[in-house]
Order: sequence, then structure tokens, then C-alpha cells
Amino acid sequence: MTTIAARSKTYDMVYIAVFVVLMAICSWISIPAGVPFTLQTFAVFLAVGVLGGKRGSLAVVVYILLGIAGIPVFAGFTGGIGILIGSTGGYIIGFIFTALVMWAMETLLGKKTWVLAASMVIGLAACYIFGTLWFMAVYIRDAGPIGIGAVLGWCVIPFIIPDLVKIALALGLSRRLAGIIRM
Repeated sequence: MTTIAARSKTYDMVYIAVFVVLMAICSWISIPAGVPFTLQTFAVFLAVGVLGGKRGSLAVVVYILLGIAGIPVFAGFTGGIGILIGSTGGYIIGFIFTALVMWAMETLLGKKTWVLAASMVIGLAACYIFGTLWFMAVYIRDAGPIGIGAVLGWCVIPFIIPDLVKIALALGLSRRLAGIIRM
């Protein structure tokens, strides 16, 4: 391996690690609720927006694997497989879908600003869909039947405007940071 290739891989690992830490910090900034209000989605959008699809998706997967291993990287300084199999675990797993949607759109349509914005919105929708279905399944298993309207009222509707603000912030910061980092 050449020195340049080794240096590039080292930078990749460092940038990925930085964004994993950012996701953890953003999860700790939390307003407790049935599904906590956190800045995790902001960090996911920013990771993929700055690092690109491959590295950003890898950062999301590493973040989730650290949580599975019990390291307290999730909201409320929690970690462990129990969080993922709980009612809100689908939203955390949904971050992978967000990253993969963003990566796919980047691959297919390029790195234009409108593509990044659209990929964040569509990625968020993918996270909402997976997380909501997961929440419903766990809720039905543990507490009994529930309607989709109630779940949307608890898990999606209160988050739409804050998540759109996170997308706007992540979009602006992604462009600035990507120019500085030059991935």
C-alpha cells in the first residue's frame, strides 16, 4: 500500500470516528418522550452529507454497532440490544435506511445540493416508515392493538417540523464542511 493510500484510509477512519462521536453526542441532547426528541437525525444527515454515502453509511452502522455492544451512545446515555428491540429501536435502525437512501441518490443523481436535500427528506421518510412499523409491532406485542393514527400522533407528527429544521441545518453545514474536508 502506498503512503498516500494509507494516509487516505487513516483520514477515512478518523472522519468516520468523528461522526460516530457526533451521533452519540447528538443523541445525548435529548428531550424525553415516548420517542425522545434528539439531534441524532441531524448527525446522520450531516455524516452522509459531509462524508458521502459510503463513509457516512459506515459511520451510522458503526454508531449502531457500538450501541448494540452496550456502549451508551443512544438517547438517555443508553446502549445495548434491548434498546434496539424496544419500541423506539426501529427508528435507530431506520438511520441505516436514511443513510442508504442518501447514498443511493448520491450514486444515481450526483452530489448537487438539490439531490442532497431530496435525499435527506426521502431518507427521513424511510426512517419514519420503518420506525413506525417497528413501534407498532412492539406496542401490539406488549400492550395490544393500536391504530396507525395514534402511532403517527406519537411518533411522527410531532417530529416533522423539528426534523425539517435539522435537514435545513445539516444541508447548510454539509456543504460548508465538505468544502473544508474535501472528501
